[in-house]
Amino acid sequence: MKTLYALVASPFAAHFPDLYEELGITAERFDSARNLHRALKKQKPDFFVGEFIYAWGNDYAGNTISNLDVTLRTLQAVAPGARIVIVMQPGEAAHIGKLLELFPVHAMLKYPIAEDQMRAALQSPVH
Repeated sequence: MKTLYALVASPFAAHFPDLYEELGITAERFDSARNLHRALKKQKPDFFVGEFIYAWGNDYAGNTISNLDVTLRTLQAVAPGARIVIVMQPGEAAHIGKLLELFPVHAMLKYPIAEDQMRAALQSPVH
């Protein structure tokens, strides 16, 4: 059984429990990066789905791009083979390039997300 961790930041977050079950994936949803990071100490996920939210200058040091920065760095260290799927509101798409300069991402999906889009993201070969 493969494992998927999802970091959800909004009520619109993509969640496809029937698809995950069909693909043999156990999914765990986290509403905070802190709880997800605790889980990473116990289990390394095969997949990570995270909702990208651009950081509009809320970091005084100016080095935070989004809500996913710390989590993606942590995944690089503890689960480098995990496939990263980023989901986002269409309005956030203009800023995703900044994140992609720093982190390898397997797939990016914009809301609304259909089940077949998530299926393709989870089943497509690693680049």
